[in-house]
Amino acid sequence: MSGNQPNTPEAAHVRTEFRFTLDLPYESAFPLFGAWEEQKWFPGWRPRFVYPIPPADRQGAVFLVDHGPSDSSIWTMTRFDPATGQVQYIYLLNRAVVTRIDIAVARNGNQNTAVTVVYERTAVDPAANDQVRSLANHDARAADEWKALIDSYTARLKSGPARP
Repeated sequence: MSGNQPNTPEAAHVRTEFRFTLDLPYESAFPLFGAWEEQKWFPGWRPRFVYPIPPADRQGAVFLVDHGPSDSSIWTMTRFDPATGQVQYIYLLNRAVVTRIDIAVARNGNQNTAVTVVYERTAVDPAANDQVRSLANHDARAADEWKALIDSYTARLKSGPARP
């Protein structure tokens, strides 16, 4: 028998959206939302690419991410299009939560870039409902964190190498 049984709780599905603006031209900002380039600005982000080898940010990329000693996820980059500013990932966390992340990167004048991020999280099993809600609560507060981390990274680039 397939499908939900009567009296079985429904699996949670949560959509969260946030926006921020970067003080970077589009050409510098867009690549930072690829999984490989994200390592430059997001501490602890270490994707292990399965495809392509050598690792590259492109549509169809598949990689693994560890989230602590017992949690892991399998990711695929379903869209990476610099011409339209669209990046999309789908990943499965511990066979319990499916997440789709849509990132829209757009020119906002000559030197600024607008970023919109949408997370959609779904519990594969109602037992993961609390985890989905907890992750969504974190997502709702992520705009300031992402912006601050990218701003810090670009400030380090602008300051150049440390001088003795």
